[in-house]
Amino acid sequence: MKLDSRQVTETLTQLDAQVLPDNHPAIGQLCDIFGEHTFFVDDSGLKVLEPTDDPIESETMTGEVVSLADWSDATATSLRAHEPQPTGITVVFEQTRH
Repeated sequence: MKLDSRQVTETLTQLDAQVLPDNHPAIGQLCDIFGEHTFFVDDSGLKVLEPTDDPIESETMTGEVVSLADWSDATATSLRAHEPQPTGITVVFEQTRH
């Protein structure tokens, strides 16, 4: 899920992570591997958000945090990809659907 700047800000208030900016050197390769997303990194690795609700039934948009890769070294400089794993964390966006 590709987030706009408001959604990124809201996500960062609910998730202890950093967003990778669109001009980060790894973004092209990450998009090739995982698709078009807003990517986040935290102490354990690489995360994205996936939509969790039915846009027709829900008034509030939410996204589930999904882990895509873990740090493969203690210095957090190299990632090891794995099957997408839901983390159980849900981000709720304040703005409701119209």
